[in-house]
Amino acid sequence: MNYYILFPALLVSNLANAPIRDPQILRLGASAVTTIMIGAAVLFILGALRPTPTARFGPALQGVLRFNTYLALSILAMVAGIQSLERAAVYLAISVPSVNILAIIALSDGVVWRSPIMLVKKVGMNPLVLACITGALLAITNIGLPFGSEQVLKLLAQGSLPLGLLCVGAALRPSALGQDILPLIGNALARLVLMPCLAIGVAYIFNLSSAETLVLLVFFTVPTAPSSYVLTRQMGGDGTFMAGIVTLQTVGALITIPVVLHLYGAS
Repeated sequence: MNYYILFPALLVSNLANAPIRDPQILRLGASAVTTIMIGAAVLFILGALRPTPTARFGPALQGVLRFNTYLALSILAMVAGIQSLERAAVYLAISVPSVNILAIIALSDGVVWRSPIMLVKKVGMNPLVLACITGALLAITNIGLPFGSEQVLKLLAQGSLPLGLLCVGAALRPSALGQDILPLIGNALARLVLMPCLAIGVAYIFNLSSAETLVLLVFFTVPTAPSSYVLTRQMGGDGTFMAGIVTLQTVGALITIPVVLHLYGAS
C-alpha cells in the first residue's frame, strides 16, 4: 500500500507545486546526478579491474548508490521542516530513475543495452518513477493539483512516512549477516562514510545553498533501499548478499547518521 499508493501520493503532491525552475533547485538536480554518476563510474571501474559475478556486483552497486527514501524524508522533515520535502521531491524525480537504471544495468550484466525494451519496462513499471514523472509534468505545465486533488493526495501522503519507517524495520534480516562479513563492511563504509564525503564535495563545487546541501547530504547519508532486495531477487542476483547489505547498513546508520548531521551542523 505504501509503495504503490501512499508514497507516490507524497511525491506527486510535493512535486506538483515545487519551484523546479529555481536555479538552486536545478543545481541540486545536477549535483545529484553528478554524485550518482561519480559513484557508479568508480564501481564499474573497480568491477572491471577485479571481475565480480553479476549476481554480486548488482547488489554491491545498489548498496552504494540506492537510498532509503522513507528514512531520508523522515530525517529531512525532522531537521529541516516539512517545507524541505519539496526540494526532496525534486531530488527524487531525478535520482529515482537514475539509480534504478544503473541497478538494472548492473544486475543484467549489460544485457539491457541489447534489449532496451527490458529496461523501459523495468523502470517504467516502477510506481515511484511514474509518480515523479507525473509530479514533474504537473509542475512544468503549471497545472498543479486542481479540483481538490491536492487535499486528497496530502491526506494519503500523511501515512507514508510513518508506514515507511515500519517498512525499514521489517526489511531487516539479521540471519544474512552470517557470511561475507568483510564485503558487507566494505560496502557499508562506502555508502555511509565515503558517499556523504563525496556529496559534500559536489555540493561545494556546485555552490549549493545550505538547504539544498542538506537535502543532498541526507540522501547520501541514509542506508540503501530495502526494495533493492526485491529487484535483486527479480533479476536473479544474490538475494542473501543484498539482504545482508540492507541489514548492516541500516544498523550502522544508527551511528553514522547522527555523526554526519552533527559534523554538518544540522543536528
